[in-house]
Amino acid sequence: MFEFAWPWVFLLAPLPLLARLLLAQAKPLSSALKVPFYSELSQRGGGEQNNPINLLLLTLIWLLLICAAARPRWYGEPISQASSARDLLVAVDISGSMETPDMLLGGRPAMRINAVKQVVGDFVERRQGDRLGLVLFGTRAYLQAPLTYDRETVGTLLREAQIGFAGQGTAIGDAIGLSVKRLTQRPAEQRVLILLTDGANTAGEVSPLKAAELAQQAGITVYTIGVGAEEMVQPGLLGSRYGSRRINPSRDLDSKTLQAIADTTGGRYFRAHNPQELAEIYSELDELEPVEQEAESYRPLKSLFVWPLGLALLLAAVWALTPLCINFRYHSTTNKPSATNGGRAQ
Repeated sequence: MFEFAWPWVFLLAPLPLLARLLLAQAKPLSSALKVPFYSELSQRGGGEQNNPINLLLLTLIWLLLICAAARPRWYGEPISQASSARDLLVAVDISGSMETPDMLLGGRPAMRINAVKQVVGDFVERRQGDRLGLVLFGTRAYLQAPLTYDRETVGTLLREAQIGFAGQGTAIGDAIGLSVKRLTQRPAEQRVLILLTDGANTAGEVSPLKAAELAQQAGITVYTIGVGAEEMVQPGLLGSRYGSRRINPSRDLDSKTLQAIADTTGGRYFRAHNPQELAEIYSELDELEPVEQEAESYRPLKSLFVWPLGLALLLAAVWALTPLCINFRYHSTTNKPSATNGGRAQ
């Protein structure tokens, strides 16, 4: 649909005609100086001021400028967009233990954080319509990405997260507390926190269970995920099999506390031993917290003022250059030497 945002600007269209009439009625303050060769100069300069072509060009230029000032614009067809009243924060542990290479990606050992980035990144991409945010925590918890519809930016910030940026400890309680603070700052019908860690609470000022109570009072559902294999081979001397031994890399994982946090807030606790189980958990979270498909639409808006403005500038250039071209042609004709005696001077 085409429309003008400021149609009242067209009321200025008769302004040049009104000014011309008023100036014609005004009496000159002093006598004019008559130049006997004015008519010749006028002809050489491109014609008189009342030349119909000049008046037509100036009229078109003025009307085009008025049209541009009225802000013409085009509204496209309505486009439906999925929307949701859900605020969803993802809290990811980036403590030193997340460097443990007990995950397999592409058949090769990989650090826990790399598997988490891959799986959680895919989850973030699927959450179209939710407001997403990212909390990273180690010894301290901080908000890496505020709640936003920009899933691409949230995914980028997750991929750029580095082990140790927040310290080597694990402040689970502080991560929940910070998430509660951010989620309660915005109205929402449903607030969700997904917390992923591979250890126990070893840092921070708020205990995990106290933070869970605060989340429950704020109506926030917390899903907790414990990540890490239960068995891996630790290489022996100089990385060889000599002296190698099997260990439990997840011996510090506090599953009991993570289960209590989920039970207190009405969520669930999940255990991921490998990337495949982690991907299945996030697929199940998609089912537990489905993206709502409420009907919301918007109409794309395109501004068109550049077209009349550009045409006005083009006509103004033509109007300004026409007298110069005529004057140049006149001088090149009148100053041409006469051809006498075959064009050779005697």
